[in-house]
Amino acid sequence: MAPGPAERRVVVTGPPRQTRRVSGYYRPRTEIDEQTTLGHTYVRSLMRTQLRTALAVFAVLGLLVAPLPLLFAAMPDASLLVWTVLGFGLYAPLVLLARWFVRRAERNERDFVRLVEDR
Repeated sequence: MAPGPAERRVVVTGPPRQTRRVSGYYRPRTEIDEQTTLGHTYVRSLMRTQLRTALAVFAVLGLLVAPLPLLFAAMPDASLLVWTVLGFGLYAPLVLLARWFVRRAERNERDFVRLVEDR
């Protein structure tokens, strides 16, 4: 009996795998995951930046709100003025301050991710 036609092998391919470098270089993300001293330093830098942003917002908020009781005490019969200042004079700056804080915090986090990303 003669040998039949050879069976054809099916080749399965996929996306190429990324190989890991075996050098002594550790990526920042690895440092953070393994909780090394360098990873701790990276996380602390993000926390310090976020704290600095929060303290700046708190200082501006204090400058906006702290003098209001003195202002209202100086004008005893101005209840319409009090509600106007609270409603329009204070609400708009608070919304703008909150918006600035959120945008700044997100930018800090984006910068941190860019720092520890593999590129």
